[in-house]
Amino acid sequence: MNPSDRKLGMDRSISRRDFLNGVSVAIGGAIAESVFPGLGPLEAAELSAQDKPGYYPPALTGMRGSTDGSFEAAHALRDGNFWAKAGAPTEIHERYDLIVVGGGISGLAAAYFYRQHDPGARILILDNHDDFGGHAKRNEFRPGGRLLLANGGTWAIESPFPYSKEAAGLMADLDIDPAGLAEKCDVKDAYKTLQSAYFFDKETFGTDKLAVGGPGRRNRKNSGSLREFIAATPLSESAKRDLQRLNETTVDFFPGISSDEKKDRLSRMSYKDFLLKVVKVDPGVVPFYQVQTQGLYGVGIDAVSALDCWVLHTPGFTGLDLAPGPHPRMGFTARGFATPKPDYEFHYPDGNASIARMLVRVLVPGSIGGTNAEDIVTAKADYSKLDQEESAVRIRLNSTVVRTRHAGEAGSAKEVEVSYVRAGKLYSARGNGAVMACWNTMIPYLCPDLPPAQKE
Repeated sequence: MNPSDRKLGMDRSISRRDFLNGVSVAIGGAIAESVFPGLGPLEAAELSAQDKPGYYPPALTGMRGSTDGSFEAAHALRDGNFWAKAGAPTEIHERYDLIVVGGGISGLAAAYFYRQHDPGARILILDNHDDFGGHAKRNEFRPGGRLLLANGGTWAIESPFPYSKEAAGLMADLDIDPAGLAEKCDVKDAYKTLQSAYFFDKETFGTDKLAVGGPGRRNRKNSGSLREFIAATPLSESAKRDLQRLNETTVDFFPGISSDEKKDRLSRMSYKDFLLKVVKVDPGVVPFYQVQTQGLYGVGIDAVSALDCWVLHTPGFTGLDLAPGPHPRMGFTARGFATPKPDYEFHYPDGNASIARMLVRVLVPGSIGGTNAEDIVTAKADYSKLDQEESAVRIRLNSTVVRTRHAGEAGSAKEVEVSYVRAGKLYSARGNGAVMACWNTMIPYLCPDLPPAQKE
């Protein structure tokens, strides 16, 4: 094994879940359209949708998540209705070294790493959606002929923890330097004319009111600005005084104990309890902060520890003089934010779709123009190049996988068989192995041979 293979992690064992032993069978049995409403006629078209002129999902509008045709077969599989209506295999017509189930960044990266391990490998990537990228999608708009881009999914290159050697190596291979790109490409004053504001709703605060400004790391340095904001809120006079006090306090609420002991104590109370029982603010302050953790945690401050909120720069902790760094009792995300790491804070105009597009450009030469991490932004993708017979890597869209199993006995099988639905018809492919890079909730339905405990 050469050093580059070891760098890629090729010396590590791979679990059966991640890498099954394992091909391509065309299954001619028609599937009743009633099982998959909306898939259209069962006859195979002369050209698949992605091969037709003008096929370009990034320019489509409307709801662009799991669109019609991407979930019906999976729902029928989940509900136990699929195989009763499906046909039987007819003949093997395609074979691959690897079949990847899922064309998101993880599936594309799996194909990339495998090709580094075996440059001559033939790989088939199957995805149920009409575009590649998974959660990293791209939206294009052309008002007045001018190209505008937006992310249709994940937004930024970031991680609460440092990237693994493999992930960082992939970024370097693709010439993605987040800090360098941010320095060169970010528009520093893009939002200089905008201000923050808080909306107070009648149901919670007794009246509907918009107050411009608000507490924050910038505004805390300007007590006058904060005071003006607080004066404009519909809070009671007592709550206003305590909101000001909370954002300016330098009191050590736990004197005489170490930083680690303070962190441990904060980890055992919610931020709500910290406000009410430690800082002793007026209860009217709590509704102002209650929902501010929902965007990251999905729950309010009554269900997030005070220690995690310290990491998130919520107010009240300045006087505690807590040492920087993680603590064992922090939540996963907060512990990551508290861990020193390289700066990943950069986002492309189309979010992480540019990363997916760069992977596709490497895997399928000629499918997307350009050569580097900057020109990928405006490069046009030719979807008709993604699934050509002569390509070593083929990306097949609108293809919902419904089963991945050993072709023979599990202990002795040399191939896997992957069955999928496309344009209302059932197909199958065979390969020496398969990587399940799809939504993990579906894997127990797709891999019937998995042991019950592993399915669970």
